[in-house]
Amino acid sequence: MTTSRRPMLVAAVYLGTFIAVLDVSIVNVALPTLQRALDTDLAGLQWVVDSYTLCLSAFMLSAGAISDRYGRKRSWMIGVGVFTLGSAICAAAPNLAVLLTGRVVQGIAGALLIPGALSILVQAFPDTRQRASVIGGWSSFTALSLIVGPILGGTLVDLVGWQSIFLINLPLGAIAMLLGGSSMQETAHPEHAALDPAGQLLSIVWLGALTFAFIEAGEAGWTAPLTLSALAVGIIGLAAFLTVEARARKPMLPLGFFRDTSFTVTNVASFALGFASYSSVFFFSLFFQQVQGMSPVMAGLHMSPQFIAQVLVAPTTGRLTARFGHRVVMIVGYLLLGGSMLAMFRVGAETSYAYFGTLLAITGIGTGLAIPTTSAAAMLSAPRERSGMASAIVNATRQTGTAIGIALLGAFMSQRAIWLLTDGLELAGVSGAADVARAAVSRHDFATDAALGKSGVQVLFLDAYAGGFQLAMLVAGAVSLLAAILLLVVRSRPQLAPAQ
Repeated sequence: MTTSRRPMLVAAVYLGTFIAVLDVSIVNVALPTLQRALDTDLAGLQWVVDSYTLCLSAFMLSAGAISDRYGRKRSWMIGVGVFTLGSAICAAAPNLAVLLTGRVVQGIAGALLIPGALSILVQAFPDTRQRASVIGGWSSFTALSLIVGPILGGTLVDLVGWQSIFLINLPLGAIAMLLGGSSMQETAHPEHAALDPAGQLLSIVWLGALTFAFIEAGEAGWTAPLTLSALAVGIIGLAAFLTVEARARKPMLPLGFFRDTSFTVTNVASFALGFASYSSVFFFSLFFQQVQGMSPVMAGLHMSPQFIAQVLVAPTTGRLTARFGHRVVMIVGYLLLGGSMLAMFRVGAETSYAYFGTLLAITGIGTGLAIPTTSAAAMLSAPRERSGMASAIVNATRQTGTAIGIALLGAFMSQRAIWLLTDGLELAGVSGAADVARAAVSRHDFATDAALGKSGVQVLFLDAYAGGFQLAMLVAGAVSLLAAILLLVVRSRPQLAPAQ
């Protein structure tokens, strides 16, 4: 590749990753607006986010092998094009089903874009110093999307409409394809690529079934037949997936990696990071808008301390780990994350932003420390020649944690809010209290009752919804602290045996 084309290649890769990551954060602030526009419920909103995250997680391990076999440029270009198509489907969606279809298309394409970016940069910059520089810039540009997403999303929703948060990807995707098509050279190593169709199919089955079961539990309860059936399918699917991967000659998930205790514990921590920190953005957006009554743009602004702190802290982890070691910095990150989320158990409709904003900043600091150190710890625990696979695994476990976190924490939030609201309505003498409570929590729909009136139901709802949010944060914080304790207790030296 000529040196003159490298800036175009870097710009293309940065922009492609930017739109894929931006889509994670920009959609969250539009959730209440989407609920009203598409006449859906809380479960529908969970699927709007989880359909994207679930596909990212399920296809990420296969994406690297596809790029290696069929060409990194070809795979990346297809990823950008399909992502842009998915965005157009989302923007034109007349109902929830079409929107979810678009989100699935986006998620599959995102699985090609995000891990494929690093592979393209590594191939284009053989010099280690140049490579480190462009990868560092890629990380910073990616982090920038976390700050831009909520604020830009809120502004677009308020001024233009919810469709604009997807339409913005169309010109950005076109520019990325134009830059990439004229600057990238094709590279492929099919001899190292191993596709695992059976493992891929089973990964979709078990993860999709468990996600469905948890979301359904929030609507119908844990003992509902559909919930129990989906749980059974998920558990059986997971067992089948692990069995297939243990016997496959070239599995998509080499279980041999997990013989190393350090690698296993690090991936448990990565799952906890997705479960607590990544999924929390979904709940913060709902809380600010549905409990504290903010507009989308104000909700985005109020969420920004978390992302600003994360972006500012992340670049310092190199110096901190050089002085204290990966393990110490990683444990501190999870402790800060867990502690701040446990402290959110006190927030309610009248909580001052000084308190909540401080906790959001601490959450961002913890996340900023945890992300790079968790990834680095996974790489140190894996054989050097399998570093690409190790990176894919730790990112996949984080995305899996995000999908499960939104589904399971959402179920906890819904069930507690319904229980609290039902109790309050019964004390107020409202007839059909359980049905009123379920409709209010699920669809944000306040039925008018002669004994209490719509406004009275709404007052009770705010307290009940805040109570559900508090429980979700309590569980998320506890999971983060458990990860910190596990990292503190389990100490093992990396075993660099080949992973089969």
